[in-house]
Amino acid sequence: MTQKKNKTYNELDKKYYLQTFKRYPLTFDHGKGSHIWDVEGNEYIDMLGGIAVNSVGHCHPKVVKAIQDQAAKLIHISNFYLSEPQVMLSKKLVELSGLDRVFFTNSGAESVEGAIKIARKYAHSIGRGGNIISFENSFHGRTLATIATGKKAYQKGFEPIPPGFSQVPFNDIEAIKKASDKNTAAIIIEPIQGEGGVNIVDETFLKALRDFCDEEHIVLIFDEIQCGIGRTGKMFAKEHFGVEPDIMTLAKALGSGVPIGAILSNEKVSSAIEFGDHGTTFGGNPLVCAAALATIEVIETENLLQQAEEKGNWLKEKIAAMKNPDIKEIRGKGLMIGVEFNFETKPLVLKMLKKGVLANATADKVLRLVPPLNISFEDLEKALEVLKKSLKELKDNG
Repeated sequence: MTQKKNKTYNELDKKYYLQTFKRYPLTFDHGKGSHIWDVEGNEYIDMLGGIAVNSVGHCHPKVVKAIQDQAAKLIHISNFYLSEPQVMLSKKLVELSGLDRVFFTNSGAESVEGAIKIARKYAHSIGRGGNIISFENSFHGRTLATIATGKKAYQKGFEPIPPGFSQVPFNDIEAIKKASDKNTAAIIIEPIQGEGGVNIVDETFLKALRDFCDEEHIVLIFDEIQCGIGRTGKMFAKEHFGVEPDIMTLAKALGSGVPIGAILSNEKVSSAIEFGDHGTTFGGNPLVCAAALATIEVIETENLLQQAEEKGNWLKEKIAAMKNPDIKEIRGKGLMIGVEFNFETKPLVLKMLKKGVLANATADKVLRLVPPLNISFEDLEKALEVLKKSLKELKDNG
């Protein structure tokens, strides 16, 4: 039998796959908990978690069993009909979130697209326009509408970009007031920006934003695709700030890696949606809903919210204790951590990878750490040692 090689799969990938990702030349074969192995048998500690997806670890036994049992029973039906997993997941998410309605999607970007549709339909029903305001350094997806909310770099070459979108500086209420008018339908914000560098919203600003939206009848959308489902030590990041959105989007960790997203909305905006206004073929199918129910059960029964908070605080303290002069700031809540350096972090991530730790460089100079919430302190210690050694090598090599 031919031995599996990372190089072989890398060459095949370059030949057949649309080259949209700058991939590391590694082909992963299997994972368990916070560990993952490539096809050559090399083991890694996963401090990236599939970019905040594998919150209960790779292949958690309860999630695997839920998927296997459901796959043997019923995988897909049309949304013309009901399935028990979808009904029970709807109930669970509504109860957890404090919002009133849910719609299931297949991804984060699709959730944001749906949120925009709901917001615009409501806005039109009360005589407002359909414009959407987002924030600088935000990221809401890579579909045409979602890149319209984000960085100009993601829009290049895809013109014409859909109209009706504008951006303002993060945490600036005066900029919001200046940019808003009777044609503003909604404002969308990540309570903690992920791709933008793990930037936390200011609580005073968020409360002022909620008040402003109420006064002007503007829909407030929270994008919790990356920061939701336990990542920050709360089930939803909004709980840190005591502010409720009209609409909230979810995905990533919701299904432990199977493609599921969700749009949650209050009764006020939900009432604008009529039969046929939105739909999906695969969204909320029995298989992914079973996976999501199992994921939430693991988070609740294994006390992962507390674990995320405790381990996140511990990790930030340990990184701070390194007293590395190149560290500019350590940000985050729970196990959503960004370490900003005074240099670009891609070389650091590559050094860590070669030493068996997966991490991520975002916003040029930020090292993003979003490991499974149930990662052990032992693995965190090992990852820290790799970080220290990698930083030393970078410094020694100039």
